[in-house]
Amino acid sequence: MNNRNFATWLATFRQSINSYGYYTDFKRVYANAEKLKIEISMLNTLVGAKNIEAEFESILNRYPECLKVIPVLLAVRKMEIFCQDNNGACNYIFSRKAQSVEQYKYFMRKTGLFDMLENHVISNLYDYVMGVEVGLDSNSRKNRGGHQMENLVEYYLIKSGVEYYKEMYLTEIERKWNIDLSAISAEGTSTKRWDFVVRTPSRIFVIETNFYASSGSKLNETARSYKMIAEEAKLIDGFSFVWITDGGGWSDARRNLEETFNILEDMYNIADMENGIFNSLFR
Repeated sequence: MNNRNFATWLATFRQSINSYGYYTDFKRVYANAEKLKIEISMLNTLVGAKNIEAEFESILNRYPECLKVIPVLLAVRKMEIFCQDNNGACNYIFSRKAQSVEQYKYFMRKTGLFDMLENHVISNLYDYVMGVEVGLDSNSRKNRGGHQMENLVEYYLIKSGVEYYKEMYLTEIERKWNIDLSAISAEGTSTKRWDFVVRTPSRIFVIETNFYASSGSKLNETARSYKMIAEEAKLIDGFSFVWITDGGGWSDARRNLEETFNILEDMYNIADMENGIFNSLFR
């Protein structure tokens, strides 16, 4: 049984795990804008143009590759945009000149892009694209956030100097080290994949890690599931289950978390890793 105080342990949980690079990946922003720099410069001549439709037509006839900038001006990553109104529907292609110039002019007019350029709403198209790229990059935050806890755990695993493996399936562990894990594999029917596996001379440790900044039903389900794994893992010699979790979302799901905490000896948070728990756990 866990001899630590749950309330004291829970009080060390973090509200956020966001690193400085979480909010915007500026390297990616700069790279995306730089790829279109020449085409953006060509379309930049439309800013404040007195006869914008004629000038746009001239640019498109000479440099049709400028089309690929247009979706970005609307904060769209795709090279196809479907639009419809009372005059009909059109699936616009921007990877190449697939429609007539008149059709593209209609698109620019109806979406408001001509108005924005013609009336000096912006002064520099490249700076505008940079701003759009920052906004689009914010959509990637979820993916970056999903890996932050795993990256943090891996950092401390490397620091501890242990032999570890990433994203290893239960069946792989059985084959690699000739160990019977049927007690936690539902008699071989489970295809469970562990975030990390640590191998020491005397034990195999499987590690699950997650971070929950907000509450929800998933937290209770996770706690109940890991409680069952913790109980099943005790039946296997030379094998341990480790759960590393954190986040303010656990405040509302503390009851189920505490039940697992009382069963699972090797349950840790970020503060535990900072205090060197891996050095003693994997010795």
